[in-house]
Amino acid sequence: MTSDPSTRTINAWRRENGRVGVRNHVLILPVDDISNAACEAVANNVKGTMAIPHAYGRLQFGEDLELHFRTIIGIGANPNVAAVVVIGIEPEWTKVIVDGIAKTGKPVEGFSIEQKGDFETIRQAGWTAKEYVHWATELQKEECGLTELWVSTKCGESDTTTGLSSCPTVGNMYDKLLPHGLYGCFGETSEITGAEHICEKRAANPEAAEKFMKIWKAYSEDVIFAHQTDDLSDSQPTKGNILGGLTTIEEKALGNLEKIGRTSQYIDAIGPAETPSKGPGLYFMDSSSAAAECVTLMAAGGYVVHTFPTGQGNVVGNPIVPVIKISGNPRTLRTMSEHIDVDVTGVLTREMTIDQAGNALIEMIARTANGRFTAAEALGHREFSMTKLYRSA
Repeated sequence: MTSDPSTRTINAWRRENGRVGVRNHVLILPVDDISNAACEAVANNVKGTMAIPHAYGRLQFGEDLELHFRTIIGIGANPNVAAVVVIGIEPEWTKVIVDGIAKTGKPVEGFSIEQKGDFETIRQAGWTAKEYVHWATELQKEECGLTELWVSTKCGESDTTTGLSSCPTVGNMYDKLLPHGLYGCFGETSEITGAEHICEKRAANPEAAEKFMKIWKAYSEDVIFAHQTDDLSDSQPTKGNILGGLTTIEEKALGNLEKIGRTSQYIDAIGPAETPSKGPGLYFMDSSSAAAECVTLMAAGGYVVHTFPTGQGNVVGNPIVPVIKISGNPRTLRTMSEHIDVDVTGVLTREMTIDQAGNALIEMIARTANGRFTAAEALGHREFSMTKLYRSA
């Protein structure tokens, strides 16, 4: 591997807005849950497209509706997506999504089912999807800098090995790549409980620290403590975490924060599915600790590769973002090796240093960006989970 990551290059797609994508999807994107069937029919008819069905999008309002729009628009706007067909039941909300995605400059067209029905909508959307596939499949990759990528992280099924090996591996990667222009992102708001004072001190400026603490306190006071039954309602740490030797959320939080390395500082704290706006660097995103939800939110924020440390073994993937699994648990490598992309068990046996593990992850990020399928992609994992804030009207 090139010793200087600032000179490392990859072959990827340069999008209309200058962003770099590592996949070239044509999406059939539903605005709402009752448009899923039409989207899946178009994707079935037109090969080379992908529908992303989801459960929400009707009678949402206020902040919940804003998050819904931001997530759907963000998924369509992600640089891993070449073109988008949007289908919704009503024309007004469909247009909101189309207009949001169109700001990137990529091809996007919307269709509404009202006054047409499924058959006619599927026919019209199918023609557009077919043309988008022809166009997208002729797009050529070009040489891009590795540190032009946006790389997010979230851990899952953590255990005692995670904080000692796979999470520090991600942190070492960030320490090496962030100074050269990489965009990074970490989150899992509830999972920082017990180490929030440490996270606060890792902010690059007082404003970012204040924004983080406001986000953490809002969640802990308005959600966790307002509805708790016992500690974090028997959900943090999870049953899998406890089986893996983590007895408290504080232990889990300390391992979690190893993902941001030794020298990296976050420059801003942003909302769920929000796109960072303060230039290259590390960002904290207010997000769930649930794997599919968190990865979905970060994909909607614009991140194109996701790094995922796991101890006990987590199988999550994402429809548009390759998820790279890292594990340092020897048992997981024996029993679930088909799910792991980067083996860092050598850290625990003292046959590999954290520095070497970080280099191995950087190499896997480059290979993934150049086209290698991750384990989750090869196994067909396309978990997509929208975050919903409160009951629909």
